[in-house]
Amino acid sequence: MDDEPNIVVPLVFLMEQNGFQVETASSGEEAIEAVAEFTPDLILLDIMLPGTDGFEVCQHIRESAERGTPRIVFLSAMGRDVDVAKGMSLDADAYITKPFSNADVVKTVKDLLNVSP
Repeated sequence: MDDEPNIVVPLVFLMEQNGFQVETASSGEEAIEAVAEFTPDLILLDIMLPGTDGFEVCQHIRESAERGTPRIVFLSAMGRDVDVAKGMSLDADAYITKPFSNADVVKTVKDLLNVSP
């Protein structure tokens, strides 16, 4: 869930190449709707989204028991200690800063979903 096509398109390709089904959203509101409809196992979530930001999306998902408990990985340019601490305090499973390594993203996703490399 990111609003930058130059991030979304390669990530979608990367995840699909690794056998994952992918849905996208480009705003916080779209993200919340997509989670309700798709019920993902894991969410790659940017913080700086139009409208509702990623922190609010994460909090909403964690407070909505009917949506299950997807893993949440923040994928953000906001790399200050305070940003990482806030994301993790919202019960995110991981926090990766941009720019990121594709290999690190795939490894984190597979580790969180207990998928063999």
